[in-house]
Amino acid sequence: MENINHRISQLLDQLETVVIGKREPSRFLLSALISGGHVLLNDVPGVAKTRLVRALAQLSSLSFARIQGTPDLLPTEVTGGMIYLPQNGSLSFRQGPVFHNLVLVDEINRATPRTQAALLECMEEHQVSADGVTHRLPEPFMVMATQNPVEMEGTFPLPEAQLDRFLLSFSLGYPTFSEEITIAAKFSGPDSLGELSPVLTASDLLSLRRAADEVVVNDAVLDYVVRLCRATRESTRIRLGASPRATIQLVRVLKSYALTLGRSYVTPDDVKTLAPVTLSHRLVLGADAAMERMAPERAIQSLLDTVNVPVESV
Repeated sequence: MENINHRISQLLDQLETVVIGKREPSRFLLSALISGGHVLLNDVPGVAKTRLVRALAQLSSLSFARIQGTPDLLPTEVTGGMIYLPQNGSLSFRQGPVFHNLVLVDEINRATPRTQAALLECMEEHQVSADGVTHRLPEPFMVMATQNPVEMEGTFPLPEAQLDRFLLSFSLGYPTFSEEITIAAKFSGPDSLGELSPVLTASDLLSLRRAADEVVVNDAVLDYVVRLCRATRESTRIRLGASPRATIQLVRVLKSYALTLGRSYVTPDDVKTLAPVTLSHRLVLGADAAMERMAPERAIQSLLDTVNVPVESV
C-alpha cells in the first residue's frame, strides 16, 4: 500500500502542475480509470477538460485520441469500419479512434443519436463489432465525454440509458482568484504539458485495478450504499432513481477512490463524496422538483442528509 500510495500521489502531484487547483476532480478521474468506468463532464469551454485527460494519458503511458462531436459525425468515424483494398479486392477492418486507451469525445451531445449509440458497445463491452467480427479494445479503456451546459441549440441530449453507462459525471468549474493568478502567470509562456514524464504504465493501472478489488467495504458501509440508492427510487421528488447497476458502480468506484487515498477500506465519508458524482446524472426528477429548478446534485444531497450514516470502528 505504501508503494501504491506513493505512485498515486506522485501522479496527482504531476497533474496539479499542469491543471491548477483540480486535485479532487483529478482523483475522481483516476478513480474512474482504475475502476474501468467512463466519465461525463458537464462544463463550459476553457476550463482544462482536454488538458486534464491528455495529461493523465501522458503520465500513465496511455494512448490518447480526441473525437469532436458534430451532427455530421458518422459511427464509422468513431469505431472504424470495413474498407476495400483494391490491390487484392478484399475487405479489411480499419480501426477508429476508439482503439486507444483514453478517448475524449468533445461535445458528445452534438453528435447524432446514431453516432452516440455507436459508443455504447465500446463503453459497456470494450469491443467493436463489424461485419460479424468482434474486435477487442485496448485495456485499460476509458471514454471521457464532455457537454457544454450553456449552448444547447442543435444538440441531441443523451438518453437515460446512455447516461447510465457513465460511471461518474462532474464539473471542473472555474478556478479561484488565486488559482487563476497562478494559471495566468504560469501558462502565458511555452506549454509545459510535453515535459511530463510517465509515472505509471498500462500494466501498473491494471495492477491497481486488482488492488482495488481487495479494498474492503464492510457490511455497514455496504448497507449505507444500498439504502441510499434505494432512497432515490422511493423519493417523491425523483421520477427515475438509481438502477442496481448504479449501486454496483458506486461500490466499485468507492474501492478505487479509497485506494487513491492510500486506504484499504471504504468509509461513509467516501460515500458522501462520491454519491453526488456517481448518482446525480442517473436521476430523472419529478414535476415538483423540476418546477423548483432543483438540481439532481441537490436531490442527492438532501437524501444524504436524511439517510442514516453508519457509525463504524476501523
